[in-house]
Amino acid sequence: MSDVQVSNNEEAHRYEAHLDGRLAGFAEYQLTSELIVFTHTEVDPAFEGKGVGSAIARFALDDVRERGTHKVLPICPFIKGWIGKHREYVDLLYGARPSTAKD
Repeated sequence: MSDVQVSNNEEAHRYEAHLDGRLAGFAEYQLTSELIVFTHTEVDPAFEGKGVGSAIARFALDDVRERGTHKVLPICPFIKGWIGKHREYVDLLYGARPSTAKD
Protein backbone atom coordinates (compact mmCIF):
# COMPACT_ATOMS: atom_id res chain seq x y z
CA MET A 1 0.00 0.00 0.00
CA SER A 2 1.30 3.45 -0.88
CA ASP A 3 1.18 6.69 1.09
CA VAL A 4 -1.90 8.90 1.16
CA GLN A 5 -1.58 11.67 -1.42
CA VAL A 6 -3.57 14.82 -0.63
CA SER A 7 -4.21 17.79 -2.89
CA ASN A 8 -6.45 20.83 -3.04
CA ASN A 9 -9.02 20.48 -5.82
CA GLU A 10 -9.87 24.17 -5.94
CA GLU A 11 -12.41 23.73 -8.74
CA ALA A 12 -14.44 21.27 -6.64
CA HIS A 13 -13.80 23.22 -3.39
CA ARG A 14 -12.37 20.26 -1.55
CA TYR A 15 -9.16 18.68 -0.39
CA GLU A 16 -8.91 15.17 -1.79
CA ALA A 17 -6.94 12.15 -0.60
CA HIS A 18 -5.91 9.38 -2.97
CA LEU A 19 -4.56 6.02 -1.91
CA ASP A 20 -3.42 3.38 -4.36
CA GLY A 21 -4.74 5.53 -7.22
CA ARG A 22 -8.27 5.72 -5.80
CA LEU A 23 -10.15 8.60 -4.23
CA ALA A 24 -10.07 7.65 -0.55
CA GLY A 25 -11.66 10.72 1.01
CA PHE A 26 -12.22 14.44 0.89
CA ALA A 27 -12.92 17.55 2.98
CA GLU A 28 -15.30 20.03 1.38
CA TYR A 29 -14.97 23.74 2.02
CA GLN A 30 -16.45 27.10 1.16
CA LEU A 31 -14.39 30.26 0.84
CA THR A 32 -15.26 33.78 1.84
CA SER A 33 -12.94 36.75 1.66
CA GLU A 34 -11.69 35.99 5.18
CA LEU A 35 -12.66 32.39 5.96
CA ILE A 36 -12.28 28.84 4.79
CA VAL A 37 -15.33 27.03 6.13
CA PHE A 38 -14.89 23.25 6.34
CA THR A 39 -18.36 21.82 5.85
CA HIS A 40 -17.98 18.07 5.42
CA THR A 41 -15.30 15.37 5.53
CA GLU A 42 -15.82 11.88 4.21
CA VAL A 43 -13.57 8.80 4.01
CA ASP A 44 -14.51 5.85 1.82
CA PRO A 45 -15.27 2.90 4.14
CA ALA A 46 -12.69 0.82 2.26
CA PHE A 47 -9.98 3.21 3.51
CA GLU A 48 -11.14 3.82 7.09
CA GLY A 49 -8.49 3.30 9.75
CA LYS A 50 -5.64 4.03 7.34
CA GLY A 51 -5.00 7.65 8.39
CA VAL A 52 -6.83 9.18 5.44
CA GLY A 53 -8.90 11.62 7.49
CA SER A 54 -5.90 12.78 9.47
CA ALA A 55 -3.83 13.20 6.30
CA ILE A 56 -6.57 15.36 4.78
CA ALA A 57 -6.92 17.51 7.91
CA ARG A 58 -3.17 18.02 8.35
CA PHE A 59 -2.58 18.83 4.67
CA ALA A 60 -5.56 21.21 4.49
CA LEU A 61 -4.65 23.09 7.65
CA ASP A 62 -0.97 23.28 6.69
CA ASP A 63 -2.09 24.67 3.31
CA VAL A 64 -4.27 27.29 4.99
CA ARG A 65 -1.36 28.27 7.26
CA GLU A 66 1.09 28.48 4.35
CA ARG A 67 -1.25 30.67 2.28
CA GLY A 68 -1.89 32.95 5.26
CA THR A 69 -5.00 34.51 3.72
CA HIS A 70 -7.89 32.86 5.59
CA LYS A 71 -8.99 31.84 9.07
CA VAL A 72 -10.62 28.43 9.61
CA LEU A 73 -14.25 27.93 10.58
CA PRO A 74 -14.76 24.18 11.07
CA ILE A 75 -18.46 23.35 10.83
CA CYS A 76 -17.48 19.77 10.01
CA PRO A 77 -17.29 17.74 13.25
CA PHE A 78 -14.27 15.77 12.02
CA ILE A 79 -12.11 18.84 11.28
CA LYS A 80 -13.27 20.54 14.47
CA GLY A 81 -12.43 17.46 16.55
CA TRP A 82 -9.11 16.98 14.79
CA ILE A 83 -8.05 20.55 15.62
CA GLY A 84 -9.11 19.90 19.23
CA LYS A 85 -6.66 17.00 19.36
CA HIS A 86 -3.89 18.88 17.54
CA ARG A 87 -3.70 22.14 19.43
CA GLU A 88 -0.89 23.50 17.25
CA TYR A 89 -3.61 24.41 14.73
CA VAL A 90 -5.87 26.35 17.13
CA ASP A 91 -4.34 29.66 16.05
CA LEU A 92 -5.89 29.15 12.59
CA LEU A 93 -9.42 29.21 13.99
CA TYR A 94 -11.65 32.17 13.32
CA GLY A 95 -11.80 34.21 16.50
CA ALA A 96 -8.67 32.65 18.00
CA ARG A 97 -6.57 35.05 19.99
CA PRO A 98 -3.04 35.69 18.75
CA SER A 99 -0.40 33.71 20.61
CA THR A 100 1.33 35.45 23.48
CA ALA A 101 4.12 32.86 23.59
CA LYS A 102 7.67 34.19 23.38
CA ASP A 103 9.86 32.92 20.54
